[in-house]
Amino acid sequence: MHFSEQVCALMRQDPGGRGLPAGIPPLPADAAADTLFGAGRTLLLTGFSIPCGGKTGVRGETDGPSGTANLAAALSAVGGEVCVVTDAVSFPLVQAALDLRAPEAKLVRFPQEQPEQAAEALLASFVPTHLVALERPGKALDGHFHNMRGEQIDAIVADTDPLFSLANQRGVVTIGIGDGGNELGMGGLRPLVERSVPNGAEICAALAGDYTLAAGVSNWWGWGLAALLSVRCGRLLLPSVEEETRMLDAVLQAGAVDGALKKAARSVDGIPLDFHLRLLQDLTDAAAQELAALVPLA
Repeated sequence: MHFSEQVCALMRQDPGGRGLPAGIPPLPADAAADTLFGAGRTLLLTGFSIPCGGKTGVRGETDGPSGTANLAAALSAVGGEVCVVTDAVSFPLVQAALDLRAPEAKLVRFPQEQPEQAAEALLASFVPTHLVALERPGKALDGHFHNMRGEQIDAIVADTDPLFSLANQRGVVTIGIGDGGNELGMGGLRPLVERSVPNGAEICAALAGDYTLAAGVSNWWGWGLAALLSVRCGRLLLPSVEEETRMLDAVLQAGAVDGALKKAARSVDGIPLDFHLRLLQDLTDAAAQELAALVPLA
């Protein structure tokens, strides 16, 4: 099995029963990694707001910040410049993750008001060659943002769709990463989302990227792309399980909740940390084996 096929097989696991991973067609993982390996300046979008009710209020979720930080670290390691974009709700969570994994990456808070003007200004100042949205809400065809339950969440989401749309129009390479179909850039998998995901036709994001990557948990593609970039640069770019654990704890300390449970927990999408760490170790072992095979015998 080709290494990218191993990576995609790990990404397709569905311990949370989301419905999407099982039907995923062959993913453009190699092509996405190839273009990112040559990326000059990459915008990374993340942060999904969760209405928890009561005293907890609105919080950012544990899926997104660490995956984005791992991808930022990998892109920085291969020589790219990285700017991470999120909203006020998830800003402290993403900052905590970047502080541990990619302190060299710039972090920008996207405003709730005048999103079109903010998108224009950011594209003009950073001039990205690539844009990756990882677990970032995307508007559905009805013009509203939805969570997996089909509820409208417009009031708690800063609209980053104009950023993705303008990037598409201007020839920036765009990649959408998600696990439920309601994430920015996932419109490229609409038939699968409508067929496989509850409320799929209603919640599926309208915008599609040049490449669409789906997984059982969006965070995992931060590892998956880092693993593929590792093979391209000849050195391991993945975090250790200890680093990943510290990062989740830091994100929780900054105020995150598990989006499925709507409470602070050492889990992502209702899946305990141990499962994620086993997948990370499996991916690390596969990447290490692939790297070893690339070293010529003396």
